[in-house]
Formats: sequence, structure tokens, C-alpha cells
Amino acid sequence: MTSRRTLSLSRQQRHILEHHRDHDKRAYVRERCGALLKIAAGQSAHAVAKHGLLKPRDPDTVYGWLDMYTVEGMSGLLARQHGGNHRRSP
Repeated sequence: MTSRRTLSLSRQQRHILEHHRDHDKRAYVRERCGALLKIAAGQSAHAVAKHGLLKPRDPDTVYGWLDMYTVEGMSGLLARQHGGNHRRSP
């Protein structure tokens, strides 16, 4: 049985995530920060992915955000935009 992934935040980390969740111009950053704050508040990443965001996400996506934040901090969340419309070179 796998253990539940959690996230412990310092007061400063929580403040930074809340600031980006509430004020960042990039929707993907606001969504990721909101998801991480919910995980830090005790919700499972799976529950956040399925029911805690504006639209359901694959749980692996939310676990990926958690991994990025754990390894790279806020810079990992800000630097990597995934999905969306990609243009191909001719």
C-alpha cells in the first residue's frame, strides 16, 4: 500500500503560494498554486485532481505539480507550462 503524499509549508511558502493563486496573470500558475494549497491543507492529491479544481485533472498531473514544487520550489511551477495549443514548425 502506498502512503498518502502530503505537503508541509512554512508560513513564507504558504504566503507565496497564496499570492500567486490570487494574483498571478497566468491561469496555469493560479491553478497549480491552489491545488498545492489544498494538498497542504490535508486533501489528497487525487481528490484535488478529481473534485477540487475548476475542471477535473488526471491525478498524475497534480502529482507532477507536487513533485515539481517539492524538487524545484516555486520556480518549477512558474517555468513549466504544459498542455495547450502547440504550433508545429513546417
